[in-house]
Amino acid sequence: MQTELTLLQNFAYALAIGALVGIEREKHKVNNLSSFGGVRTFMLLALLGAVGAWLSEQLQQPWLELAVLTVVAALVVVAYHLKHREELQAPGLTTELSAVLVFLLGGAVMHGHAGIAVAIAIMTSAILAFKQPLHGLVAKIGNDDLFAGLKLLIASFVVLPLLPDHALDPWQAFNPYKIWLLVILISVLSLVGYVATRLLGPARGTAVAGLAGGLVSSTAVSLSFARLSRQLQGDDNQDDALACGILLAWSVMSLRVLLMVGIVCLPLLAPLWPAVSAMALVTLATAAYFYRRAPQLQANSATSISNPFSLWAASQFGLMFALVLLVVKLTEHFAPAEGLYLVAAIAGTTDVDAITLSMAQYAQQAGREPLAATALVIAVISNTLVKTALVTVAGSAGLRRRLFGACALVILSATLLLWAL
Repeated sequence: MQTELTLLQNFAYALAIGALVGIEREKHKVNNLSSFGGVRTFMLLALLGAVGAWLSEQLQQPWLELAVLTVVAALVVVAYHLKHREELQAPGLTTELSAVLVFLLGGAVMHGHAGIAVAIAIMTSAILAFKQPLHGLVAKIGNDDLFAGLKLLIASFVVLPLLPDHALDPWQAFNPYKIWLLVILISVLSLVGYVATRLLGPARGTAVAGLAGGLVSSTAVSLSFARLSRQLQGDDNQDDALACGILLAWSVMSLRVLLMVGIVCLPLLAPLWPAVSAMALVTLATAAYFYRRAPQLQANSATSISNPFSLWAASQFGLMFALVLLVVKLTEHFAPAEGLYLVAAIAGTTDVDAITLSMAQYAQQAGREPLAATALVIAVISNTLVKTALVTVAGSAGLRRRLFGACALVILSATLLLWAL
């Protein structure tokens, strides 16, 4: 009895798969009268696949299922040619391929893979239903975007597996596999920020541009908005808006530090998060203050962020990260703790990603967390001072005044909590 119940359940799964894909194709058929098949056709195809697979197992004749598949494929080909004769241009194969897939999924259910078959059917329906969004997304992808995505895939699935996963130096600092893996992590974060900016568009406001740009580079956002403030000099509303965008980018940078530390070395978060979170909260509060002061945030000329991924840039970051990590290891061997703080302050003047990942690697040995956390806070403070200096040199007087006050509050909050670490 149990066998019969299981058999009926599997046939029901097959019917559900056919109905799921068929409903979507039925909706498509309403707007395309020559389309092949609707909900009933797809339900029958799934059921046919299930019956074919069941009979093949019962009769122990594997060729039977293959023969039924051949007949179904032939019918699909005939239907496609008939549709091609009715239309002036070559029709797509989406529905026909979906029909063959539904037949195979029906057979997969009877072979004991119901869960996977249902999951694939859901994904198939989603792909079919999201035709317009997918085509719109493809239209927004330029050649540079496509090349960047391919390079990221090459770096992740071709280059990474070829690298040795062990240290190559006597100080155990240079592990090519781990270094390149962290390079990919930074590249993915940057690519997420770039995609967000492309999808939302710069005209959504400096607030959105600052948040998205902070994923790519908070330093680039600071410099770009500072230069824009010079062009719009004398407009207090724009200075408030630009200050808001810059501060939001800074807050994203602080959150990126916590995110990367959480991924690489979770125990380091305990001593680190109070100071870095305080900096992020103060930054967000001042950003909100300037947001409310600016009645209309506009970013028609806001920062233009180019595609952030390139193998050369990734390689440069990898070399920088390896150098910082080596200096940290040498400092650990030959200098007191204060030497590590100096390394963090110097590394933070250019970028916090390398020192963040270096400290996360350093803190993977128990007992080093407080030292690494203090060094990271120093690096974030150093980076904040450098970005404020950039705004001072390149920005308008109004933006300069706003960032001075915000920077002082951020550093004060970090210093007070750093003292307590």
